[in-house]
Amino acid sequence: MSEFEQFALDLADASGSLIRKYFRADLNVEDKADNSPVTVADRLAETVIREMINDKYPSHDILGEEHGFQNTGSRWKWVIDPIDGTRSFVSGMPIFGTLISLLENDVPQLGIIDMPILHERWFSASGEECFFYSSDVDQKKVVCKVSGKKNIGQAILYSADPKMFNSSQKPLYDRVSSQVKLPRFGGDCYSYGLLASGYIDLVIEADMKIYDLMALVPVIESAGGIISDWQGSTAFDTNWDGCVVAASSEELHRQTISLLKE
Repeated sequence: MSEFEQFALDLADASGSLIRKYFRADLNVEDKADNSPVTVADRLAETVIREMINDKYPSHDILGEEHGFQNTGSRWKWVIDPIDGTRSFVSGMPIFGTLISLLENDVPQLGIIDMPILHERWFSASGEECFFYSSDVDQKKVVCKVSGKKNIGQAILYSADPKMFNSSQKPLYDRVSSQVKLPRFGGDCYSYGLLASGYIDLVIEADMKIYDLMALVPVIESAGGIISDWQGSTAFDTNWDGCVVAASSEELHRQTISLLKE
């Protein structure tokens, strides 16, 4: 996987350089069919990533949020969310990220959570450790490990937005949030990086798409965490309903799933 790993990091470098040019700039914000916002930065960042993939691996499939599915029939598929957290991006909040993953036969083999404004990155390939990189003055590169917290009463819980839960999901989320030590909203994909690094213990979200998810799976699992749907399934196949639970231990995951089941 070493060649793929270096190439994936190059993709994140290239997209991050472009995105930084547009951050806190005067941009036109459009609403897509699902009422989610999109900007020229989203589209151009994905275009850059796609062009690099097509140049290097023209036979690979590509699935991206902005430009759809390029299906060549390959066992290899790149899944991209150029700006995960566009609402944060357009409001000047630097906690949005770029998600890049490579799947083999629909199983994620590597994942990157890249925070282009914060210059932070989580990266993992299947079967390897999860690494955190920071390009600040310390040039940090450290191995990530989840907190391992087991008691839901001591857990810090994050979710991106209370509006992501529908009328049947919100009472189930409330059941969990009433049990944790500290529930918070915000974070977008940054929350999953923080969970991998042991700063928070639990993420519960809904209304997600496959490009929101695939990069997160290797990062969380390689750091020792658990990620599944609200029923505890890790299949994330065509029947997946967009709900996600990521937890710092099997015990915490089990307690959370029990509270989320109707």
